[in-house]
Amino acid sequence: MNFYSLSPSILAILWPFSVLFSHSSWLTSLELLLGAILCKGERTVTGILRATGSSQNKGFSKYHGILNSLDWSPKRGSEILLKMLLKMVGKERPVILIDETLERRKGKKIRAKGYYRDAVRSSRSHVVNKTGLKWLVMALSLRFNFAKRAFALPFFTVVEPSGKSTKKQGKRHKTTLDWSTQMVMQLVRWALAVPFILVGDGGFACAKLAWTCFKNNIALVSRLKMNPSIYSLAGEVPPGKRGRKPKKGIRLISFKEMLKMEDLPSKEVKIEGYDGKRKKVQYLTNTSMWGAGGFCPIAIRWVLVRDPTGEMDPLPLMSTEVNLSAIKMMELYVDRWGLGVTFQEAREHLGVETQKQWSDKEIARTTPILMALYTMVCLIGNRLNEEAPLVPEKTAWYDKKGVAFSDLLKAVRVTIWRGNLFLRKEFSDPSVKIQLQDEKLRYLLRDWLVEMLMRAA
Repeated sequence: MNFYSLSPSILAILWPFSVLFSHSSWLTSLELLLGAILCKGERTVTGILRATGSSQNKGFSKYHGILNSLDWSPKRGSEILLKMLLKMVGKERPVILIDETLERRKGKKIRAKGYYRDAVRSSRSHVVNKTGLKWLVMALSLRFNFAKRAFALPFFTVVEPSGKSTKKQGKRHKTTLDWSTQMVMQLVRWALAVPFILVGDGGFACAKLAWTCFKNNIALVSRLKMNPSIYSLAGEVPPGKRGRKPKKGIRLISFKEMLKMEDLPSKEVKIEGYDGKRKKVQYLTNTSMWGAGGFCPIAIRWVLVRDPTGEMDPLPLMSTEVNLSAIKMMELYVDRWGLGVTFQEAREHLGVETQKQWSDKEIARTTPILMALYTMVCLIGNRLNEEAPLVPEKTAWYDKKGVAFSDLLKAVRVTIWRGNLFLRKEFSDPSVKIQLQDEKLRYLLRDWLVEMLMRAA
């Protein structure tokens, strides 16, 4: 593959990561990245080498070495990717989405694996458990001008070893909330004084994480339980009264009890769902003290959302920033669904769960790279759209409203193919006039096209 023929739009996104490697290692890593974009099916090193036309390269071991032995920092790569994303956000307040995903993997040598509930294949009435690796992913929510929805762009992915595996290694087991708190602190070190908004599901409604976010000027938006420990604000202390000042008032009724009341001062508003349709909901909001897990109570704004038609279950939300509006909290929680779409598209188009690595270092690097590659493809596609507007692929049975990730991946692949197909003098030199009537030249062009398409299949 000729790297000098790559489009400036591709180099502008990939080149900042060259600081992680030496010159020769960077060229090898770049070929792996481009091959992972062109490759279809399993994202193994051998599959990538076939996609890039390097299947006859006898030095194939160096490609494995990039993942399992070379000393480079994936954490530093996450920092570079985050700062690239923050430049695109501009003056808007960055929204960070956090969630877990299960990578279904088997193998005796995969030490970090565990037995978890598979959220994708499970339902309320049927639970499916699978063996695999659990990953905690941070993604930045960003709206491109060519898409109707917000994209969740992963930049920081960490594996969560199971309790059984950490016990065998004699290490302290970290829960999901421990990893979340640690990732938030790393986020603060990378982007000091940036007022992030962290959005997570109900599993992240934890007092420890809430206080960590509050102390670092980060607003945590999450879903609450229907019977949380919420209290009124502490009243004024009478003058001269001795003793410690109260940190909270009386305990308030639960959300379940609120729903039974008929005289609640609810408001109505139309919220745009993830599918683009606007839905009328009723909501009730207030500021209270929230205490959980033995931590000091913290002030939150809560919102109780309910569907007048009864199609949607009541949804209680919370924010550690009391000035955040109720409508903004609902919009942020709707955008959170974009991270689930990212997980699905990364499996379908980038081969997550098809890797064959067994070493701990290679496992800890491969999936985060593929998740980050999703973001890189979106950023490259955004630059290509600035050069020429992207047109979504439509069919007779599906009228696509906006550009999807599959359209972005297609545009990036076409750009790479165009840059590497016409490398011979007969194709690249404008002084050479191509006569397609020449049978030899016509077959040469056909063979190049077929070969490149075959490599990417």
